[in-house]
Amino acid sequence: MAKIDTFIVSDVHLGSAVSRAKELLSVLKAHDFDRLILLGDIFDDLNFSNLEKDHWELLSYIQELSNPKRKIEIVWVLGNHDELIFKVISHFIGIKVTQEYIWEYKNEKYLAIHGHQFDRFLANNKFVSDVASFIYIILQRSSLRLSRFIKRASKKWLRLSGKIAQGAARHALKKDISYVFCGHTHREAAEVISGVHYFNVGCWTDIPSIFITIGEDGIKIHKK
Repeated sequence: MAKIDTFIVSDVHLGSAVSRAKELLSVLKAHDFDRLILLGDIFDDLNFSNLEKDHWELLSYIQELSNPKRKIEIVWVLGNHDELIFKVISHFIGIKVTQEYIWEYKNEKYLAIHGHQFDRFLANNKFVSDVASFIYIILQRSSLRLSRFIKRASKKWLRLSGKIAQGAARHALKKDISYVFCGHTHREAAEVISGVHYFNVGCWTDIPSIFITIGEDGIKIHKK
């Protein structure tokens, strides 16, 4: 197996009934990497009572990976769902938290940013957005297939995905960075926009779930 420098996951939504924490834990244990980027919305909300056994086990493993003896860099890039909880959890796990993260690998610069910063609807209509998210979670609980179909068929949702991509590409260009990784939309993506390679890491509430690796064999999108 080719050496992995960076392993990226997004939108795990721990505390949600549809979070695939157990599957993500299995994937993390099956890979060796030098850097783990948690690309936002790792938690669903502030209610710790919603965290199931699998969710705590995933957090414990991330805490284990953060041990300096493991020599693994762990970065939590904040998402819109993390804003009220990150101070408590980051202290508990012992990892750095940032709004965006830039790193270099093989003479290339990479940027990780959750993407909600480019979501004007979320910024201007937070209450409506929260209600929509709640309805989507209910749909996921009742029928994953139905919720995925609605999400992929929604023209507004597709436009949102496009706006996030465009905003992220512009942001990367301003920083003279050619590769940018986002989450937020729950929709896997890989495209080139104005010379910027844009990737969306999808989520861990849908099947299949997505993770991205960067290493000796390039940038790879994986499904679980």
